[in-house]
Amino acid sequence: MLALKRFVTIVVMVYLLLAVLFFLFPAVRTSVAELGSGYSPTENERNFYQLLALIGAVIMAVQLVVENIDSSVLRRTLSKQDSKVNELKAKLYDHQTTAKTPPPAVGYPTAAEAAAQRPRTSPDAPAPGSLPPVN
Repeated sequence: MLALKRFVTIVVMVYLLLAVLFFLFPAVRTSVAELGSGYSPTENERNFYQLLALIGAVIMAVQLVVENIDSSVLRRTLSKQDSKVNELKAKLYDHQTTAKTPPPAVGYPTAAEAAAQRPRTSPDAPAPGSLPPVN
């Protein structure tokens, strides 16, 4: 697909260069227009422009089709790779949860644990971290 895309891009560039050549140099346009048939110069140029427009339309249509096909192929490939990554992540997660036991919870102690760890003080003693009473 990449080779077809590059080929169409090269054909479009060559067409654009030839079209610019024909538009900028009337002598080239006249000599190419007179190659076809023995009509008058006006009819020859009209036929030449019609043929140039027809070729341009065909090339643009081909390029549009190739770009859309390439885009859809890339999107399909990306979605396949995303699903593969998600599948591998799920397998890794499943493997980690079955292979290891969960680590002990580290966090704040419960109210009962905190009460057991507090030092016992007399009821008249100030609370830890508070200022002593002023006399």
